[in-house]
Amino acid sequence: MTSLSNPFDFRHAGRDLRAGIVVFFVAIPLCLGIAIASGAPPISGLIAGMVGGLVISLASGSQLSVSGPAAGLTVIVLAAIEEFGYGGLLFATLLAGALQMLFGVLRFGGIGAFVPSGVIKGMLAAIGLILIATQIPLALGHGAQTEASLADPQALFAQTSPLAVLITVCGLALLLLFETRWVRQRPWLRIIPAPLLVVAFGIALSTGASLAGSSLALDAARHVQLPGLEGPVSFFETLRLPDFSHWMTPGIYLTAVTIALVASLETLLSIEAVDDMDPLGRTSPPNRELRAQGLGNMVSGFIGGLPITAVIVRSSANVQFGGRTRLSSFIHGVLLTASVAFLAFALEQIPLACLAAILLHTGYKLARPALVMAQYRRGWQRFIPFVVTIGAILVTDLLAGVLVGMLCATCFLVRANYRSALSFTRSGDHALLRLNTEVSFLNRQELRSHLAGVPEGGTLIIDASATRFMDADIREDIDRFIESAGARAITVELNHYEGVSATYPDPARLRQVGNASAATA
Repeated sequence: MTSLSNPFDFRHAGRDLRAGIVVFFVAIPLCLGIAIASGAPPISGLIAGMVGGLVISLASGSQLSVSGPAAGLTVIVLAAIEEFGYGGLLFATLLAGALQMLFGVLRFGGIGAFVPSGVIKGMLAAIGLILIATQIPLALGHGAQTEASLADPQALFAQTSPLAVLITVCGLALLLLFETRWVRQRPWLRIIPAPLLVVAFGIALSTGASLAGSSLALDAARHVQLPGLEGPVSFFETLRLPDFSHWMTPGIYLTAVTIALVASLETLLSIEAVDDMDPLGRTSPPNRELRAQGLGNMVSGFIGGLPITAVIVRSSANVQFGGRTRLSSFIHGVLLTASVAFLAFALEQIPLACLAAILLHTGYKLARPALVMAQYRRGWQRFIPFVVTIGAILVTDLLAGVLVGMLCATCFLVRANYRSALSFTRSGDHALLRLNTEVSFLNRQELRSHLAGVPEGGTLIIDASATRFMDADIREDIDRFIESAGARAITVELNHYEGVSATYPDPARLRQVGNASAATA
C-alpha cells in the first residue's frame, strides 16, 4: 500500500524505471505535436507532460495510467486560443481543474457510464478527422505558423517541401509497420518505441540534408522551436501565468466547462481501458482520479501548460514495457523536466513533419474505417448517433456536437422503450394487454388505442406482473376503463395490477381498486 507520505511502491522499481524511460521517449513527440496542433507554444505541451508526471502521479489512485496533453482536446484548445488568446486558455484550464476537483468531491466518477458508446466513439472519430486535417499542412512542409489548410488547396500545395513529405511518408510507414502482426510476433523489434524511431529517422534525414548543403534542407521554421530555452533559469522565465482579466468574460466559463467535461470523460475511459490491461488486476478509483486530474490542470494552467487528461497511448506503452506502479509515470515526468531544462537544443532538431506523421497516425486510429464498420454492424441505434455526433462536431464544436449526439441517442432510447413498454394481443372477443417493466406517459396514446380496440361484451386481461414503474397517467386511463367496463359489458381480469388480482365489474372490488390507486398516487 502507498500513502501521501510514501506515494510510491519500490518493489517494482526496476520495471518502473525501464517503462518510465520508454514512456518519456513516447511522450516527447506527442507533447510537442499536440501543442503545435493546438496552436499553442510547443513548450506548453512539455509543461503539461511534466505536470502529468510530477503532480498527477503523486495524487492519482491509478497505478498505470500516464497523464499529459491529449489529442482529444486539440479542437477545444485551438478554438479557445483563437477567441481568448493563450492567457485566456490558461485561465480556462485553471477553472476546468477546479471543476474536475469538484466532480471528484461530488463523486461524479461514474459519469462516463451515462454517455452512449456510439457518441463517445463519434467524438473520438471527429477529433481524429480534425487532427488529420490540421496536420496535413505540416506534413507537406509548412511551418507551425502557417495559415494553409484544406480549404485552400492552392496555398496548401504552393510551398510543399519534398523532404518534409518524405519524412512524413516514411514516418507513417514505420508507424503502420509496427502495428502489423509480423512485428507483434517479434518482441525484440518493439524494444524501441515506434514514435522514437520516427523522430530519429526524421532528424537523421534533416541533418543529413543540411550537412550536405542540399537545397531540400528544412529551415528553422520547419523544426520545433523553443525560443529562449538555454538552461534551467531560462526555463522558469518561460513559464506564463493565466490572464485573470478574463474573469468577466462569459465565454471563458463555457470553455472551462467543456474542457472539464471532455477531459474527465477521456480520463475515465482511459483508466478503464488501462485497468483492463493491468497484469495485477487492480482497479483505479475514478473519483480520486478526477480530483488528481483537477489538481494537475490547475497547476498546468497556472504555469503555462496545456489541459491534461489520462492518455491511452502513453499508458498502454507503460503497461507494454513493464510498468507496475505510479513510479514509472513520475520517472517520465522527471526525464521530461530534465530534457527541457538541459537539452532544449536537441529537441529543436526535430522536424515538424515527424510530429505530423505521429499525429496523422493518431488521427487515423481514432477515425479508422474499421471503427466505422464496427459501429454500422451494431445496428442503426448505435450507428446513427455515431454519425450524427461526427457531423455535428465538424459543423459546430466539440461540446455542441456531443450534446447533439446524446440527444440523438436519447431519441433512439425513448423510441425503444416506447415500443417495448406495452404489448397487445387480440383473439376474437378476448384481448391481452401486457404492461412491461416501465410504462410512462409516452405510452398513453398507444394504451388508449389498445383499450379502444376491446370489443363490447369481450374480455380484457391486464397483466402487470412484470411492471416495476407505472406513470400516474397510465393508471388513470386504466382505472377509467375499468370503471366504464360494466356499461359496455366488458369483463376485465387484473393480474398484479397495483398489487391486485381480480375480475371486474364487481362494485365492491372496484371501490377497493379505486382506493388503492388513489393511495398510491
